[in-house]
Amino acid sequence: MATGARKAVYPLFQLGGPQLRIFRPNFFMLAVRPGVPQPEDTVQFRVSMEMTKVDIKNYLEKIYNVPVAAVRTRIQYGANNKRNHKNQRVKKPDYKVAYVQLGQGQTFQFPNLFPEKEQDAETRSFDDFKDKYMEREKQRQKGDPRRGGVPDWFGL
Repeated sequence: MATGARKAVYPLFQLGGPQLRIFRPNFFMLAVRPGVPQPEDTVQFRVSMEMTKVDIKNYLEKIYNVPVAAVRTRIQYGANNKRNHKNQRVKKPDYKVAYVQLGQGQTFQFPNLFPEKEQDAETRSFDDFKDKYMEREKQRQKGDPRRGGVPDWFGL
């Protein structure tokens, strides 16, 4: 060992207080309501593109104490069919979707944030009137079936 080597001594305080830092992941997970019905024990998340299946499982188990049985992921490609004012294609960003199957006996159901209110008689009668009016208007605006799809403004 060289005679000039010294043991490193770390100061008790450093700028930014590294002793007080809490390290949290740089990822996000957003629970989304699935478009198609899922089993009771499956939850759909929109996650960061960098997250792996192991990251997702560890994230839920370590931070939220949620038992996870399995994780499936897919990448949803963004739509590429819009154009801006310069007629250039505009693409929506891609995102990753994770389907997390919860542990034994665990279920998840989205809360009903906007439950249907019970209607009083006056509101119900107004809705009935509105429905009848809309039905009459649809019948009135529906074209003559004998015209074969030719609009009314085009005289025959």
